[in-house]
Amino acid sequence: MAKKEDKLEVEGTVVEALPNTQFRVRLDNDHEVLAYLSGKMRRYYIRILLGDRVRVEMTPYDLTRGRINYRYKKATGGPVRDDI
Repeated sequence: MAKKEDKLEVEGTVVEALPNTQFRVRLDNDHEVLAYLSGKMRRYYIRILLGDRVRVEMTPYDLTRGRINYRYKKATGGPVRDDI
């Protein structure tokens, strides 16, 4: 059985939304994988849109599928403070 240490974590960008909370994700190394949303992301209604940066957890046994377990926050574009 695969342990947590056996998982690969890579980053990528969502390029296509598919039914049943599945997404096509283009990884930083230009490979595309079919990824689904993790249980906690479904539970807390975290929305994934096209163009979102995500972290995908993959098993070394099947490098064409993965699980999205984190969505990176986008910059808000608010005022910049230079007095810090």
